[in-house]
Order: sequence, then structure tokens, then C-alpha cells
Amino acid sequence: MSGAEADAHPVGEVVTREVTFDAADIADFARRAGDANPLHHDPAYAARSRFGGIIASGTHYTALMMGLVATHFTSRRPSVGLGFEFIFRRAVPAGSTMRMSWEVARIEPSARLGGDVLHLVGKMQDAATGRHMLEATARILLLAEGTGITGPA
Repeated sequence: MSGAEADAHPVGEVVTREVTFDAADIADFARRAGDANPLHHDPAYAARSRFGGIIASGTHYTALMMGLVATHFTSRRPSVGLGFEFIFRRAVPAGSTMRMSWEVARIEPSARLGGDVLHLVGKMQDAATGRHMLEATARILLLAEGTGITGPA
């Protein structure tokens, strides 16, 4: 890995974002994602559930977690996702604000892939209580200087 690549996103770098999940956004996302689970759009049904109200779809907040990676890591160098894994710890209730974060845990040079594989560790916590709602890992390819998504420039 070159010095420029190490400076682009060093081990220990953390990116965060806070998101509030309101009931209307939860229902809209679930509908657009094809998730017809009434826990995401039927207040009466959700109130009778073990959750006591509307909860966000896992696809909703994992998409936001993946989007945070894409937005941040493409800001300095082209990159593509290689894989994500999510572990759901708790439901995300409507009206809650979550703090999403990713940390660069390790960088692995890959001549074969034409860049560096960044190993990321992510989490999502309730911003008010600090309770962990989600744990995640990811691998992304940060392309080498002068390399485009489709190959050498």
C-alpha cells in the first residue's frame, strides 16, 4: 500500500451519522422495499405486538449503514463494496434516533484487485441510551491511485 492510500482512510478512522426513524419514513421505506410486514406500517397491529409500536425494517437501517460506507469511502478514492454482514440485536422503534458508525479495522493490500481491501467494523446505537441495536462488518475495495472502477484510467 502506498503512503497516499494509507492516508486516504487510515486504520482507526471512524465515520458516523445520526438518523431519526419516524413512522412515516419507516412505512414509506418498507413499502418501496417491498416489505409488507405490518410491523412497519400498521400502528394498531404493531401496538399489539411484542414491540408495542411501529419498528423500522432491517432493510431500512442496513441500507442506511451501507450508504454511509459508500458515501464516505468514495469521497477520496473510487471504491466498491465486497461484502457486508449484519447482526440485529434489538428492534428500532419509530421516533428513535440512532447513531451509525463504521471504523477502519484493517487494511489489506491486494494487487490482484488493484487496490486495498478495507475491513470495517460497524455498529448502530440508540443515540439517547447508547444501547447497541446492530453490529456489522464489511469489506470494501479502495481502488489504487489512477485506477477507475472499470480498470486503469
